Formats: sequence, structure tokens, C-alpha cells
Amino acid sequence: MAASLLRLHFHDCFVNAILQGCDASVLLDDVGSFVGEKTAAPNLNSLRGFEVIDEIKSVLESVCPRTVSCADILAITARDSVVLSGGLGWDVQKGRRDSLSASKAAANNNIPGPNSSVATLVAKFQSVGLTLNDMVALSGAHTMGKARCSTFTSRLTGSSNSNGPEINMKFMESLQQLCSESGTNVTLAQLDLVTPATFDNQYYVNLLSGEGLLASDQALVSGDDQTRRIVESYVEDTMIFFEDFRKSMLKMGSLGPLTGNNGEIRRNCRAVN
Repeated sequence: MAASLLRLHFHDCFVNAILQGCDASVLLDDVGSFVGEKTAAPNLNSLRGFEVIDEIKSVLESVCPRTVSCADILAITARDSVVLSGGLGWDVQKGRRDSLSASKAAANNNIPGPNSSVATLVAKFQSVGLTLNDMVALSGAHTMGKARCSTFTSRLTGSSNSNGPEINMKFMESLQQLCSESGTNVTLAQLDLVTPATFDNQYYVNLLSGEGLLASDQALVSGDDQTRRIVESYVEDTMIFFEDFRKSMLKMGSLGPLTGNNGEIRRNCRAVN
């Protein structure tokens, strides 16, 4: 579940980041007239790990009720997922409070899509206060996890301009075979074929050999000289990547937190108190 739990934190922080970024709004269920973010396009039938968060929250509530927020649980779980998968840890800042609301529209608009160009990625990250370097470092989370065929069809059809000269025909053929055999867009492919469950710099190595699964991944080496140089530095030295990722995760985790009397400490992460 490591990749899924890391992704939950990312999708939580990127929505309404300026006002109340990492606020556990992503965990709220649709109930009655209340519409959460789980049915937004980037999240629907894609995000998972909610039951893991429920279990952690249940244990915490039994020991110290109304003390640890769901937003903090997401941040800590993301860090632990990286550590348990072979990456370096960091001291997670705590004290976030949980939101009383969610925004499906913001989830649809703010979370970068799998076919994004470098310019789009940079704009999305800069809009929440993160830099181009943060974007390249945080993209390294794709060193773990899977993606559906529907998210990388542009790579297969050539309709994306992010393939560039680094197109790897053998890799493309293997993906086409995987997706055509199933006849469905829900078939999953590994984001990193070499070390799919390990947090390392292999994702960037793959990009340089034309084996980025998503168009937005491959664009980092074919769509911009600046991002390519950063990728190359991560390939040359894993510790540079680990350190940049740590810094960027801390930066993302501190986007517009609810503190003080704002928000609440939910008893159940799926619903406001």
C-alpha cells in the first residue's frame, strides 16, 4: 500500500493548497447533499488506502481521543511508506487540523493530469507555492505504484508530444500488448518496471531510457532542458534525490495547514464531527 498511501497525502495537499492544503478533505465521504473529493476525476476508482487510515485513526482514538488529526495521519503515513520502501525519512511537522469541507471542483482542477506538459506541471506546482525543482523531486514518488492503461494511452498512440527522441519502441510495444490483451482501460502497469516496490532513483533512470510510463513522466527529460538536468543529477546520485524529495515533502506538507481554532480533529476521518 506504500505508493497508494503516499499518493493520498499528495492528492490531499494539492486541493485548495493556499487556503487549507493538507487538511484530510480527500478522506471525506459523499453523504446526502455533501459532495467530497473521492469522485473527482483524478481520484475516482484510483485512490485507495482509506481503510488503512481508518484503522490507524481507530487505534489512535482509543488511546488518545480527539488528539491526532486525520491530516497528520496522512502526512506521517506518507513518510513511513517511503521509509518502509527503502527511502530516507524526515521529521513530519504536526499540528494540522482537519477540514470541515471538501472541493470536488478544486480536486478536478488543481491535481496535475498524466498527460501534462512540463509547462503545465510547473504552473500547477507554482500555483500552490512549489517550484520546478519540487515538481521534479516529487515526481519521483512514481518510483512506486501502478497506473491504468487509460492514463497513458497518449504514449501508445503518439498523440502526446512528450515522447520526443527518447521514445523506446520495445517499451511501447510491451505496453501496447499489455493494454490490448485485456481489452480494457483498467489494466494496471507498473510505474517503475525495474524496482516497482522500492523507493529509489530507478524512476529517473527509466526516464533517460525512454521508459517513463506517463506522458507527464517522460516529458521531464524530453520537454525541458532544466528538468532534464535535474533528472540526470538524480540518476548520478541517489542521495541528491532523497534529500530533495525530503525537502519538497516537508514543503508540500506545510501548504496552508489549518491550525489553532480552524477546522477540527475528526473522530472519524470519513466525516466531519
